[in-house]
Amino acid sequence: MFVDKAKIKIKAGNGGDGAVSFHREKYVAAGGPDGGDGGKGGDIVFQVDDNFSTLIDFRYKRKYSAKNGEPGGAKNCTGKSAPDLVIKVPRGTVVRNAVTGRIMADLSTDEPQILAKGGRGGKGNIHFATSTRQIPRFAKPGFPGEEFEVTLELKLLADVGLVGYPNVGKSTLISVVSAAKPKIANYHFTTLTPVLGVVSLGEEKSFVMADIPGLIEGASDGIGLGHEFLRHVERCRLIIHVVDVSGIEGRDPIEDYEKIQQELERFSEDLSERPQIVAANKCDMADPEQIARFREYIEEKGLRFFEISAATTQGTSELIQAAGYMLSELPPIIQYEPEPITEEELMSAETYGKFEIEIEDGIFYVDAKWLEPIMRTINMDDYSSLQYFQRVLRSSGIIDALEEKGIEEGDTVNILGFEFDFVS
Repeated sequence: MFVDKAKIKIKAGNGGDGAVSFHREKYVAAGGPDGGDGGKGGDIVFQVDDNFSTLIDFRYKRKYSAKNGEPGGAKNCTGKSAPDLVIKVPRGTVVRNAVTGRIMADLSTDEPQILAKGGRGGKGNIHFATSTRQIPRFAKPGFPGEEFEVTLELKLLADVGLVGYPNVGKSTLISVVSAAKPKIANYHFTTLTPVLGVVSLGEEKSFVMADIPGLIEGASDGIGLGHEFLRHVERCRLIIHVVDVSGIEGRDPIEDYEKIQQELERFSEDLSERPQIVAANKCDMADPEQIARFREYIEEKGLRFFEISAATTQGTSELIQAAGYMLSELPPIIQYEPEPITEEELMSAETYGKFEIEIEDGIFYVDAKWLEPIMRTINMDDYSSLQYFQRVLRSSGIIDALEEKGIEEGDTVNILGFEFDFVS
């Protein structure tokens, strides 16, 4: 069963709580506080595994949670950090935030991606001892781990994508130019799932070709297989548009070409403008005048045109050599860059605006879970970045709350471990 979309929930581990403890030792009257920090919660890590080819496993398990960090101990012992939870996915999986649609990661390389960070451990009471407070009987709880609902979308990594009406010979073509063995039969929608094949050009040169299940007119309205599989051609650097010029099904090749182009445009304008080669298949059964008419139409558009017969391999070598040459001139396969969290997304978050302020030894501690992702993006040496940070604090009401608690110019503010002097 080929599954290329799934929705799951991921939850990183919470940080362990800090410990409240006091040193106990014979002949030591007042050992003082020695409570250690809590351990860090486990991260949620996504890793490519080439042994996987679909997302079917995520149909049966939809919740993934990393372990929490252990609490701190006596004698200033830090709690054990939790191990990361590694989720393995097929190469080419794109992870999006299910609520906002924001791209969080593109799993196209072997590099693991951390998508939910585990919470930091809380501080033990050893950190809160001062000259005026020598017996702190409190510690900080661990920070919660990040959690998201995400969608996984598999977009195959292929250099060349075959598109065209059903039963025009795409499966036959990929079977004769590569080692792929798709199911082939004389009826529409033989291919129900994308098929990948490696095409060798000799001298250690090759490229990956994808046979995409056939489109028909009205696919954008859900007719036939619809646009269900076109996501797999989005990354392709080159499109080979296969057209049946034999006329044995009573269709006109020019009309076929135009209708498929319209469906590509409705799916993605960028995809419809991708470099393209037109392969006129079944030419061994076609009327030469029909071929000449179609060639003239295609070449007027400035596209390369090849007469082939996939069944007899006529012209397939020339087609593949031309595709290989064009690929050498094209940029590499598209990879999607993770999109940064936006101010609008922050504003719409359920936890936005929820915070607590505590004052200890003249320091104003602000606890606001929703600020964690944006704190990681702030460059404190950049003026515009600081201005943005200040706007977030102002719009969320944190600055007003600090002023209500009596903060003055030059007082220290601590937000999630980051300290700075307050400037009104």
